[in-house]
Amino acid sequence: METSFLAIGELTATPPVAVVVDVMRAFTTAAWAFGQGAERIVLAESLDAALELKARHPEWIALKDGPPAPGFDAVNSPGRIRDTDLAGRTVVQKTTAGTVGALAVRGADLVLCASFAVAGATARALHGRPAVTFVVTGEDGRAEEDLACAQYIAHRATGPAPDPAPYLRRAADSTAAAELAQGIREGVHEDDVRLCLELDRFPFAMAAAPEDGLTVLRPYGEEGR
Repeated sequence: METSFLAIGELTATPPVAVVVDVMRAFTTAAWAFGQGAERIVLAESLDAALELKARHPEWIALKDGPPAPGFDAVNSPGRIRDTDLAGRTVVQKTTAGTVGALAVRGADLVLCASFAVAGATARALHGRPAVTFVVTGEDGRAEEDLACAQYIAHRATGPAPDPAPYLRRAADSTAAAELAQGIREGVHEDDVRLCLELDRFPFAMAAAPEDGLTVLRPYGEEGR
């Protein structure tokens, strides 16, 4: 499998297969939302678009980065979302990096959104793919936690599962992990870093695809719903 690792801004064309990685915290939060029973996650283009969707569908759950804000029901935090009953619900998600990266490659034949929480299932979904582009969303492609996760998934997809410890250590030592632990980022739960470093917490991958003019994330693969 031929692999490339690109920042969002380095994408010059839509790849056939893309894995968009946001460990801290968009696609760890998304995985927990599905774990709590969410049916689907709509990836919003902007905060205004998220609020417009919420206004049209009051029963949907809208979440964003940062602190709580009027019109939004939740924040982008796995520690906070894990105690929310989302059975059968639609979630609208807008984040700084992860959702932006997924929307940037929405024309791909397959778009997987990934974190350590769904790394194994994501790797299985890539078996047999001749080429995969990993979109490293954080810090303009320099986020160590996202790059470590992308490299771990790539190695796991092409052979025996590598020792995860070095990859998780890189993520634990990342700038994002430090900012979350120190409370520099808003809307943080004390367990967020630990949950973002929990490998294979869920047995499904997550795929984004067009539905009724929206980009919708759903569990994907044999273990998905």
